[in-house]
Amino acid sequence: MKIAPFKLERYFAKHEFSAPYLLCTSDCESMELRELLEFEPDAADRFASLWLGYTESLGDPELRQAISTLYNGITSDQVLVHSGAEEAIFIFMNIALSPGDQVIVHAPYYQSLGEVARSIGAEVAEWTGDPAHAWELDIEDLKSILTPRTKVVVVNFPHNPTGLLPGFEFVRELSELSEKHGFIIFSDEVYRGLELDPSERLPSMADMNNRAVSLGVMSKTYGLAGLRIGWISTRNKHLFSELAAFKDYTTICNSAPSEFLAILALKNADTIVERNLQIIRRNLDHLDAFFKIHEDMFIWHKPKAGSVAFPALLKGTVTQFCTDLVQKAGILLLPGTLYNEELNSFRIGFGRRNLPEAIQKFEDYLQSNLVLFQGLTDSNN
Repeated sequence: MKIAPFKLERYFAKHEFSAPYLLCTSDCESMELRELLEFEPDAADRFASLWLGYTESLGDPELRQAISTLYNGITSDQVLVHSGAEEAIFIFMNIALSPGDQVIVHAPYYQSLGEVARSIGAEVAEWTGDPAHAWELDIEDLKSILTPRTKVVVVNFPHNPTGLLPGFEFVRELSELSEKHGFIIFSDEVYRGLELDPSERLPSMADMNNRAVSLGVMSKTYGLAGLRIGWISTRNKHLFSELAAFKDYTTICNSAPSEFLAILALKNADTIVERNLQIIRRNLDHLDAFFKIHEDMFIWHKPKAGSVAFPALLKGTVTQFCTDLVQKAGILLLPGTLYNEELNSFRIGFGRRNLPEAIQKFEDYLQSNLVLFQGLTDSNN
């Protein structure tokens, strides 16, 4: 198996721990260990006495039970815990796909959702949203891509990087197509729970569809990326068994301290998520004002959910823009070319508390480079 370099992760490896202002992060504000332990009076003592032996391969039973409460029709026996979402993606693709199969991926997409399948020898087709309409997907476009070789359709709601959140009727039609054509829906739901309007939260695809696989993680909605805990949920018994067996060749089992802390976080999920939503709402107010001022520079679609959005750049090329921004102002944005060479957009993240400071630095940068941007306008005309 040979796999292409992960462009996004290589980009972060170069800049993430040197740039002062990370304005493209996909996760929410994290917390110190002591903050998490303070949720329960005896948590620190229980954590200190934790046995550091091997854990159960499927995941700690208490953790699987806690995860199952995030769904309506999933039991703990239908949850498989992984070391982050990446392991779950890797295992699923290796089990579900064979050379020559087709996988259709909601685009633009996190590279591993397509690249792992491609490395197996599967054909990857993109189901791309419409940038002129806030990246909405058209179910008719999917129908035109489907073939008898389609084994998997990958979707991501709320979507990274665009923030797209479709309506219930859309996902109902998608589920019906799965029933009709027999493909598996792999549903990346790592931002589920971060809907600005809770009434717009979609049901998990694993709850809706017997074959579907739903992906979750502690990193995004809960802001606990350092735990490296992710999971899949599915009612597909045969697929679940195969996924569990393949895990014997990757991590075998998970970190005991991470599982303990994930259980603690999920028991207090409402408090953690509400804190993160408050940060997101405040930050979106700042972004709305910023992009309103700079309508001549950017196209901004305010997302309905998640902690990322995908504004378009109207002047210059996004790769040069992002490079200049990090070099001159220490502000890291993620150029859309890391998703697709033709995308003159960038990912902006708004799940962290320091966004107002970063946006002020961004404003200072734009003001100090007005002559440059005016020149780009003149040349474009």
